[in-house]
Amino acid sequence: MLSETSTATVRATLPAVGAAIGDIADLFYRKMFTAHPELLRDLFNRGNQASGAQRQALAGSIAAFATHLVAHPDTRPDVMLGRIAHKHASLGVTADQYDIVHRHLFAAIAEVLGDAVTPEVAAAWDEVYWLMANALISREARLYAEQGVAAGDVWREWEVVGRTEETPDVATFRLRPADGEPAPAFRPGQYVSVQVELPDGARQIRQYSLSSAPGSTLRSITVKRVHGGGSPDGEVSCHLHAKVAAGDRLRVSAPYGDLVIDAADAPLLLASAGIGCTPTLSMLEHLAATGHRAPVTVVHGDRSSADHALRNDHVTLADKLPDATTHFWYEHPESGHSTDRTGLVDLGDFTIAPGTHAYLCGPLPFMRAVRTQLLAKGVPAADIHYEVFGPDLWLAQD
Repeated sequence: MLSETSTATVRATLPAVGAAIGDIADLFYRKMFTAHPELLRDLFNRGNQASGAQRQALAGSIAAFATHLVAHPDTRPDVMLGRIAHKHASLGVTADQYDIVHRHLFAAIAEVLGDAVTPEVAAAWDEVYWLMANALISREARLYAEQGVAAGDVWREWEVVGRTEETPDVATFRLRPADGEPAPAFRPGQYVSVQVELPDGARQIRQYSLSSAPGSTLRSITVKRVHGGGSPDGEVSCHLHAKVAAGDRLRVSAPYGDLVIDAADAPLLLASAGIGCTPTLSMLEHLAATGHRAPVTVVHGDRSSADHALRNDHVTLADKLPDATTHFWYEHPESGHSTDRTGLVDLGDFTIAPGTHAYLCGPLPFMRAVRTQLLAKGVPAADIHYEVFGPDLWLAQD
């Protein structure tokens, strides 16, 4: 709960802070990485830093949190906090790192806003920061406890026992714990972080959905190669494609992620685009194994059927359900593909069953478009769930 005094101060200064939040985020990261270069080398995604996506996400999350506290001072934006906490837990973030962030963030705020940062303003925004930080620390502690690990100690060595080329740019890696112990349980739709050591010594981390069902003895991740050669955007996926084969080992985190099916008996819509199909496949396999009987609508968009990784699995798993339909849109379809499923995903002619829960994964423009269409059809916003790989730019733009 934000105090009344701080609520008034934050409300009054939110426009100024909001207008400068991009500059504040940029200066914050420069200050923090100068003082702690190991964080950029081994924790933060260098691709997202190079593109500016992480700065946008930080700015969006702070602005969204502060705006929520001002509008609803007795509550917290739990969905946003939960999503961030899962991502932090998958990276092994620890409570002491919030002190580092606080130090450099508030130094950046003071430098950018100058004399406008009075002691009262500093105290109010300090309260906002620690309300958000402590909420995340508490949630992350619970997530670590659920996995039975010490805070931040999420990493295990896994052996690659098989590799399948799904398309020229997509490969599936089948994994098992190298220590012979059971693989940790997970919920369909969750992801793991994978940490690789690159030629310059950096240990970069990326998240990949588990594309197998929880009942499998092995775990599978399906990785799309991000083209760009040695650029930070694609350095981990290119490394996995070029260097990792059966017999190799990877450092893999415990599973996390909040894109999980909670409405098990409800009608479902599973919408994906590109490599975003991977959590959908895990969900479909789980639904088939548990005898889900309510309607399931499977929607996917891709460049072409040849680019549609795991297409056969997409169809086969949906066919195992008693009431499931599949709808695939391709921008460059083969001859004979339905003309009303050509181009971008369009749900205009769909009838959405009452009580439908939707789960979205794919590029942000795709998810925004599908969400807009679902809202127009009467699906409550609370029943539309999504997963973003990398910084959650939805917070910065929605």
